[in-house]
Amino acid sequence: MNDVTMAAIESFRAEAAASPLDHAMTNALAKHNVKDIAFSNKGLDEAQFQFSVDIPTMDVTNQKQSGRCWIFAALNLFRETVAEKCNLEKFELSQNYTAFWDKFEKINFFYECMIELKDRPLTDRLVTYLMDTAIGDGGQWNMLVNIVEKYGVVPKAAMQETFQSSHTRDMNRLINTMLRKGTLAIRKAAAEGGDVAAVKNEYLKDAYRLLSMCFGVPPKSFDFEYTDKDKVYHTDRNLTPQAFFEKYVGCDLRNDYVGIINSPTKDKPFYRNVTIDYLGNVAGAPPVTYLNLPMEEMKELIIRQLRDGKPVWFGSDVGFMGEREMGIWSDAIYDFDGTLGIDFAMTKEERLDARESAMNHAMVITGVNLDENGQPNRWKIENSWSDERGTKGYYVMNGSWFDKFTYQAVVEKKYLNERQLEGLASEALHFMPWDPMGTLAD
Repeated sequence: MNDVTMAAIESFRAEAAASPLDHAMTNALAKHNVKDIAFSNKGLDEAQFQFSVDIPTMDVTNQKQSGRCWIFAALNLFRETVAEKCNLEKFELSQNYTAFWDKFEKINFFYECMIELKDRPLTDRLVTYLMDTAIGDGGQWNMLVNIVEKYGVVPKAAMQETFQSSHTRDMNRLINTMLRKGTLAIRKAAAEGGDVAAVKNEYLKDAYRLLSMCFGVPPKSFDFEYTDKDKVYHTDRNLTPQAFFEKYVGCDLRNDYVGIINSPTKDKPFYRNVTIDYLGNVAGAPPVTYLNLPMEEMKELIIRQLRDGKPVWFGSDVGFMGEREMGIWSDAIYDFDGTLGIDFAMTKEERLDARESAMNHAMVITGVNLDENGQPNRWKIENSWSDERGTKGYYVMNGSWFDKFTYQAVVEKKYLNERQLEGLASEALHFMPWDPMGTLAD
């Protein structure tokens, strides 16, 4: 291992001192954020909020200080169906209800993983990773399907938000402390020949108590009461959450929808299924899988669904290249290379391989603008960060940003062509839980 010589440092110092750009940027960055200095009007020029395909949808929701974006995005899709059936102007499903059962099932799933891995040392990389990450608010479409199939959904009026449900950091810290303590208890019981299942059950009982205190108790049944756009009052009595979903949403999430990804890395061939081991929430449910497709085919499937008036759930990396207050996701909004005189460019494959980028937020695509050649140059995005940003909470995403930082979408299976359907039937390639395609569930 070679250290940095003083001669090299002196040459770096001299080159920087001789650079007018370095001098100007040193002054500018002394009092301003680097994003403010690198801001480019070119990004604004590409961000017109106009779309040739534009699906009318309801007011945006607000996940507040929680990582439940994937739940909000999915329930925002479902509520449009409920609103259409019931002639409603405004409506929300209970994100709290879905999050409660997701948390509870994740806790059991985690303990089941720890029971499976109980004979491995605590220093094993897989055990260490699972213990480090434990559980969070995130999730995947397949995990949402697991919860809806088992527990249904309820209107927001049947289980309102609490402070803890929308400000989850401290609660998650307590849950993960419980998970790590429970893991040690499970390992101790296993080593001593004790009843591991009984130990897990005691910790599950405490988990249910904690979630009930934080989120409230989920309803077993409820009355659905609403007044439609024509000011007519309706009531549907004594519905279970499962019956509500079947009656007012009524789609086959497991069989009619397909998760697709664009991961142009050498370890993931196109037209193959991909699964992430130890990623899930409901023990015994089918694994989380995706069909890996070229980006052009992913966009084509999304556009076909949008043209049919159906919004699309999707996952992207919104961590850096965007102006959140303006509601713009654009790779032209900041010119870091030109401003700083340093080449930061990487391909999508390189960003994934180098752990530079990964999915971290789910939203809903509700529109697209197609240019004269039929190619998408702007996308309309329904976010869940309140109506105080963007255009009443809706964002615009430019075409090249979409290509670079969008990794996943969920489309109806009927849109897939023959080659894609063959890929969907392929045996899934397995990847470890730290793979970038699993990060939306962190």
